[in-house]
Amino acid sequence: MSVAVQNASHIPFGFPAQVPPRLDATDHVQRCLAQLRSKSQGLEKYIFLNGLKERDPELFYKILITNMMEIIPILYTPTVGDACTNYSHIWRRPEGLYVSIEHKGRIREVLRSWPATSTPRIAVVTDGSRILGLGDLGANGLPISIGKLDLYIAGAGIKPSTTIPVCLDVGTNTQRYLEDPLYIGVRQTRPKAAEMDAFMEEFMSAMAEVFPELIVQFEDFSTDNAFKYLDMFRNRYSCFNDDIQGTGAVVLSGFINAAKLASAASGLPLTEHKILFLGAGSSGIGVAKQLLSFFTSMGMTVEEAKNKIYTVDSKGLVTADREGLQEHKKFFARTDYQGPPLKKLADIVEYVKPTALLGLSTLRNAFTEDVVKLMASINKRPIIFPLSNPVSLSEVDFEDAVKWTNGSVIFASGSPYKPVEYGGKLYEAGQGNNMYQFPGIGLGAILSKAKHVSDAMVDKAAIALAESLNDEEKTNELVYPRLHRIREISGQVSLAVIRQAQAEGLDRNTEYRNLCDAELLKHIKDKMWEPSDTFRRGRL
Repeated sequence: MSVAVQNASHIPFGFPAQVPPRLDATDHVQRCLAQLRSKSQGLEKYIFLNGLKERDPELFYKILITNMMEIIPILYTPTVGDACTNYSHIWRRPEGLYVSIEHKGRIREVLRSWPATSTPRIAVVTDGSRILGLGDLGANGLPISIGKLDLYIAGAGIKPSTTIPVCLDVGTNTQRYLEDPLYIGVRQTRPKAAEMDAFMEEFMSAMAEVFPELIVQFEDFSTDNAFKYLDMFRNRYSCFNDDIQGTGAVVLSGFINAAKLASAASGLPLTEHKILFLGAGSSGIGVAKQLLSFFTSMGMTVEEAKNKIYTVDSKGLVTADREGLQEHKKFFARTDYQGPPLKKLADIVEYVKPTALLGLSTLRNAFTEDVVKLMASINKRPIIFPLSNPVSLSEVDFEDAVKWTNGSVIFASGSPYKPVEYGGKLYEAGQGNNMYQFPGIGLGAILSKAKHVSDAMVDKAAIALAESLNDEEKTNELVYPRLHRIREISGQVSLAVIRQAQAEGLDRNTEYRNLCDAELLKHIKDKMWEPSDTFRRGRL
């Protein structure tokens, strides 16, 4: 016989929590979704989902996995930017692992305090120095790591208890946070390079010792440090940088399909494409380096491939004769331009005559109407990828790109856009979402127990994504598959990563070598974690 408790204030200590007489899993999923949708602000929705995860993680992940198109923009871009900016003010409880500069000398001890219930396999690590396009947020950057791991769980079935979100709390150079009485991090400016390098050496050594089966994904480090620490650790530990390699792989994949569509319209050989990048930071240069493989895969040398890529920063076309040129920009700096500095993007487009214009600049509306129309006058199907996140930093909006090119644009953005109707036709934007790549790369590295994550493994991941379009997606001339198929896609990406790890002898788990592709793909899918369908009464 059930007991209805009407007044919670009269519940004796230790009495079971109140449970309605009729409650099942389907009802409560719909109830939670209704509560979520009743909130008008993205940040309110983020806080609600955060609380749901604390109360009932399996219910949270069930809702996430079955409603990804609605939930992902809340847990990640664009709403996660607001969550990071305000994190010190919305903080409720410990959610991840802070490793502070004050822990130097005893980082191993700090890592061992992590209450892992199973062997940790993947960590997303940020130092908060360049969160999205929002700058140095310091210790407020933790939601980036949390959000990325939620996408690993939803997109590739990584078991939640094997994930570790990490924020390296080493200070911030943003004065308003140092003056904020609620700021959650250490109140000091960022350390000098030598001190930071020593801290990172201890941290990575400690991670490998305490969590020997762990893959580390670096996320949202400042441009110089992103390249530096990837180069320092990529051949010593199993790690990769999502801003450099993940972004590069997903853009390469979209570009492969976009270039085929553009060449089919123009008759231009694939080897004749030219790419102009607006933005020469870690993401821009990382993507540009990844796109070299588009050309080298067709038999071109690296030098020939480099000649197909142009980069532009805040000072204009990047040329080798510029004084004080940053080290990471030198790789693509042009040596074949001898005229006066080209500073205006329209003038650069006129000079280069690119087939593709890619934006990783975080400059809102940098692809102006005259620039977009110029691209359309040069190309029958101009490739325009404004990839900066969030939407508020996008170089051009989808509706404008469609209108200004009379519908001829091949478009992919970093953040989601709704379909646009123009001239009686419905146009669908591609989204170069890193979620297409990093979950599958991580899963493949985990299952193969890869010693390192090689460039070739990332290239194969990009090709697998490009080849994952189904017949309906090809008919609609999409450059990316539909995101609701993410687990299927992650399985294919993971398969490609494992096979390349085997080809390079980087797989410590050799039992998969004797499996055919169909058997291995089935094994990968069987390994993907699913939340339980069993509803646990009383966990509200």
